[in-house]
Formats: sequence, structure tokens, C-alpha cells
Amino acid sequence: MRVAALQMNSGANVDENLQAADRLFAAAAEDACQLAVLPENFALMARNARDKVAHAEQPGSGPIQEFLVDSARRYGLWIIGGSMPMVSPEAKRVFGACPVYDPKGNERACYRKIHLFDVKLPGSDEAYKESWSMFPGDDPQTVNTPVGKIGLTICYDLRFPELFRSLIDDGATVFTVPAAFTRVTGEAHWHILLRARAIENLAYVIAPGQYGEHPDKRQTYGHSLIVDPWGKILAEQAEGEGVVAADIDPELPAKLRHDFPALANRRL
Repeated sequence: MRVAALQMNSGANVDENLQAADRLFAAAAEDACQLAVLPENFALMARNARDKVAHAEQPGSGPIQEFLVDSARRYGLWIIGGSMPMVSPEAKRVFGACPVYDPKGNERACYRKIHLFDVKLPGSDEAYKESWSMFPGDDPQTVNTPVGKIGLTICYDLRFPELFRSLIDDGATVFTVPAAFTRVTGEAHWHILLRARAIENLAYVIAPGQYGEHPDKRQTYGHSLIVDPWGKILAEQAEGEGVVAADIDPELPAKLRHDFPALANRRL
């Protein structure tokens, strides 16, 4: 089963971002991929965080979701929609939503980012407060696909292993981690955390990222990658727009969990 992590440098123009995503879907389909995962904020990296409200869509309708449905059908792909702005209970905040579509364009799941990035980076003037413009989700989500049962996460969720364990308990054998990791935190922690989540859960990890500078001057790390359940990096791209693709074995997580039963040996 061939899967793809799509690396982008999204900006403030939604149409241009969707055109870039379309190029990457076409390349993934040409490479015989069956599933493609977009990065966080693939449709909009806004100049101002509250600009996301103007593009927030109702579940099941709107140009961003219509684009994803059409792309899934045209390219015959399972699509995991990174994250996009979706309306929340508060008018001035949005959900960071990750819809999932099968190759017929049917929505199979929609995860809303649970952990919001409210931090000041150590040793830096950089500070972020996602809760100012975003509303947190509260419902972990898994979805059955031909590559296995996927546990859906978004970016900052990566730092909360208890979420990944809850997804494992629901049967996940693959995690997707669409991200817009800052360059500072990415250089320090991106590879370590992704490999740890793969190793400790004996699961594949597909992690597409944003790269480069964005309209709000944020610098993102790139380094989209795919990790196997033993922690081996199967494919990676440091910089630039592109498709990071690898073949994965849907049966491998179950075999490893049988032969190396660390998950069964949990006592807490």
C-alpha cells in the first residue's frame, strides 16, 4: 500500500493553496499512491489568525471541502485533509478540522484538533496563542482505510502521548500528523517525537508539514516524513513543495505487536 505525505508552503490566498494541493494530488496519484495526507493549514496560512473566520466552512459544505471531495474522486485517492477552518460554537473562533474522504468523495470522518498551541518558545521572542482564534475539539477519531485503521491527530497533538494511546486502544495501526511545526521546535523535537510515537505504539506515522516562511512571518520546519512501526524513517523531504511517498505493509503492526508485545504488557 503506497501512501503520501504532501509538503506545502501555504499562504494567505486560498485559491493558490488549493492549486498547489491539486498539483501534489496529481503527483501522488501518478506515483500510484492510494492515500494522501495534507499538512496543517493547507488551505490557508493567514496573515492574521482571525482571518481564518472569514474562510470557516460549515461541515459538509464550502469551497475547500468541495475541492477535497472533487480531488478524491478525480484522482481515486483516500484524502486526509490536514486541517482547515471550520465553524465553531463561537463566532470569533474556528475549529482546526481534518476531514477524511474515500476515493468516491464520501466523508468518512472529521477530527477537530484537541490540543491548541498556546506557548512561548524558550530562548526566543516567538509566542503563539491558537486559542485566541481557535476552538478546541474534544473527540478523538479513528477511521478505517485500506492501509489500516488510522488515528487522526494534528500538529501540537504530537506532544500528548495519552491521545495516541487512546487511538491505539480504538484499534489504530497508523497515525497521521499533519503539521505546521515551527522551525525552532522542529529542529529540536520533530523527528524525536514522531519516531517515539511510532515506536511506543508499534504503528506507522505519516507526517506532512508546512515549510518555509508564511505571510505572518512564521517559519515552519518542513521535513515531512513517513515512519514505520519500528521507528525507521522510510521517506523524508527537508524543504520545498513535494510528495513524500512510501510503501507500507498493513499487516506489519499486528505482527510486531504479537512478536514484541509491549502494548499487551502495559500495567497502568
